[in-house]
Amino acid sequence: MHVLTLDATHLEIYRALMLEAYERSADAFTTTAAERRAEPLSWWAERIGSASGRATSFGAWEGDDLVGAVAVEYSLKPKTRHTALVLGMYVQPLRRARGVGKLLMAAAIAAARLRPEVCMLSLTLTEGNEPALRLYRAVGFTTWGIEPMAIRTDSGFKGKVHMSLALR
Repeated sequence: MHVLTLDATHLEIYRALMLEAYERSADAFTTTAAERRAEPLSWWAERIGSASGRATSFGAWEGDDLVGAVAVEYSLKPKTRHTALVLGMYVQPLRRARGVGKLLMAAAIAAARLRPEVCMLSLTLTEGNEPALRLYRAVGFTTWGIEPMAIRTDSGFKGKVHMSLALR
């Protein structure tokens, strides 16, 4: 298992993995699979980003298979340039509980630390997603609030847990 920074050459495989994520882990995301399927390839290219751009995405590989991904989105606004958002975290179900999530989060955190202006990482997760909560706590994130009724799921409304990690 190894983690690499994704680039435009990974566009199709990244899109396929994330569409799987929106289908298989629908409650984890605020966007539906149908919404993401409708996005043009240019949207996906922007999400993958580049190491020096507005976003950077990382992929966990097992051989030639992309089995997990996470992205970091950087703010370009002067007043919020000190923050970055971790999003799009997904590991295929059969690869979970094997350290893949920790490898992906380590890559995301390390990338954010390389940007001297970034002092804080934030993320949200759906209330009740205990494995994700354990992962984020294990890499140093702390909970600072819960947004009630943040998303509507097939089983009803769920809150979003807000977490952050100070980098400096």
